[in-house]
Amino acid sequence: MSQHKVIFTPSGIRATAAPGDTVYDVALAAGVDMQSICGGQGLCGRCQIELQPGEYAKFAVTVAEDHLAPFTDSETRAQSRGRLAPGRRLACRAGICGDVVIDVPASSQAHAMSISKASTGFTTALAPAVQLHMVQLPRPELDDNPSDAESLITALAGLGVTARVDPQVLPKLQPLLAQNDRELIAVVRDGALVVDLWAPSGDHAYGAALDIGSTSLALYIYNLDSGDLVHQAATMNPQIRYGEDVMSRVSYVMMNKGGEALLTAEIRKGVAAMIADGAHALGISAAQILELVVVGNPIMHHLFLGINPVELGQAPFTLAVKDWVEMPAGGFDMGLPPPARVQMLPLIGGHVGADTTGAYLTQMGRMAGRSVLLVDIGTNAEIVLTHGGRVAACSSPTGPAFEGAEISSGVRACPGAIERVRIDPATGAVRVRLIGAEEWVADTDDLSAIRIAGICGSGIFEVMVELASAGFLEPSGLFRAEAAPHRFEPDGEDGRSWKYLLLPRPDAPIYITQRDVRAVQLAKAALAAGAQLLIDHLGCDALDEVLLAGAFGTHLDPAYVADIGIVPGARADQITIIGNAAGMGAAMCLTNTAEKARIIEAVRHIEKVETAIAPAFQDYFVAGMPFPTAPAVVGGETSGRGRRNRNRDK
Repeated sequence: MSQHKVIFTPSGIRATAAPGDTVYDVALAAGVDMQSICGGQGLCGRCQIELQPGEYAKFAVTVAEDHLAPFTDSETRAQSRGRLAPGRRLACRAGICGDVVIDVPASSQAHAMSISKASTGFTTALAPAVQLHMVQLPRPELDDNPSDAESLITALAGLGVTARVDPQVLPKLQPLLAQNDRELIAVVRDGALVVDLWAPSGDHAYGAALDIGSTSLALYIYNLDSGDLVHQAATMNPQIRYGEDVMSRVSYVMMNKGGEALLTAEIRKGVAAMIADGAHALGISAAQILELVVVGNPIMHHLFLGINPVELGQAPFTLAVKDWVEMPAGGFDMGLPPPARVQMLPLIGGHVGADTTGAYLTQMGRMAGRSVLLVDIGTNAEIVLTHGGRVAACSSPTGPAFEGAEISSGVRACPGAIERVRIDPATGAVRVRLIGAEEWVADTDDLSAIRIAGICGSGIFEVMVELASAGFLEPSGLFRAEAAPHRFEPDGEDGRSWKYLLLPRPDAPIYITQRDVRAVQLAKAALAAGAQLLIDHLGCDALDEVLLAGAFGTHLDPAYVADIGIVPGARADQITIIGNAAGMGAAMCLTNTAEKARIIEAVRHIEKVETAIAPAFQDYFVAGMPFPTAPAVVGGETSGRGRRNRNRDK
């Protein structure tokens, strides 16, 4: 079977392709950074590449135009919609028929992300599962000669610890006693089992809390002796190259034999790298990290455990397991020592996962006895409501629009992404602020000198509210091009729809299209419908507070959350941003074993509401589509400017 040479520029990575391989297949296998938010299904248009024909003596290849298979229907559609630049191909559709040199443009490369995992605070007693006990054993005598294991058990009992010794640590026992004058440190888990033995030293035991998000991973390392958070880090979830959202990853598993094993290996490899980096930064051995407590949505949860998630891709969305899970870390191949243990918080059901239970754990005291809505906005929003002594939860299929996907100029939160937007209602003039920059950028500035990656989730919220409040959108979401003719241009082949010029960037202007508006409307309506179903289910007349959790929520301005209408009737002063509550829920269980029992019991009493079969969902979905701040249309004319919040230049 013939192999074709594949050379990627500018990275210089070399690979080979077998018959039937696409450029995307080879790029994934070779570790080439390449964007894709649809899992290589030819939908998103982000994996654009350019074939470089010619003679390449350096690589000993000759590249011809026909060394890539002919254009596909997907590429033709992308080109007709203006999503595929002239001279480019979609890597996921371009089959390799000969030796090729492939250029991956900067716009197609997966740049480093700017991930905010600001954490909510929590208070809990320090009572970790793993505790260290230093003991000195008596020297044996001929007439009083118990085994050293018996002596260790007796010494621990003298400290109030009734424990047995794991047989796997026995080979360490006598050498440590001989080398350290009969002194050692017993590592005891759950107050009942000696899981390791250390030489006497000032070393501490550590544990880690891990939040596995669809987009990013957040790791928090704690000193279990002091309860101090000593290291935290966030990075991109390496599974993202196989699909931007969880359902596209389920699709990848369905369409690729062994896909679940590949995605499991990817996530564990990513976690292993974070743990190794954390240990190095702290100057400790990874052998000192003895507990890992994990949260994640149901599909991330199952893939981390090595469970095929396909049942979650179709009704009735049956989980393989939803109870608290504990497993030895050895089987995960993440660089943790043999005594280490992996634990995962319980799931609620369907697509309401351990990340939700973790977030709820951190807010249980705040929500008890009140009417409080807890929302984790993501590609699948998860919502919890407390009211009248009851708790209910649901998930709502918001899709990836809030995170930049399905938006023509949308990007994830990366340096140079637009995160804040202001539009002058009188002139249509625009100012934006970019991630990584303090100064605002005006549309009259020299934009050729400024790297603008696109618009991320918080910027998408703000631009929609600003367009509506300025009167450039009708409540229905239709553009009002006549309100600012100089900012609107015809869009599409028939010119029957409009696009708004946000920034006149010389090389690639940034527009907001009618399709973008519709994608946001669908997302916000789904979230609003899910929230309203919970409100109905518990008979809640009014909310005391709305809590927004998660990395995405961290970037949001409560004023824009209120104005876009994702939570029915919520005011800005009722909305509180609480950061990465899910990860902190894992940290609570890590640092205090009583929290584990508390959340296991609490989950038993959460009422799961299934939005997919709720008769009222469609009605609430339709009701959630309009933009509340857009001026009403009366007799074909608007009734004036829409409602605007104040203090938006912060």
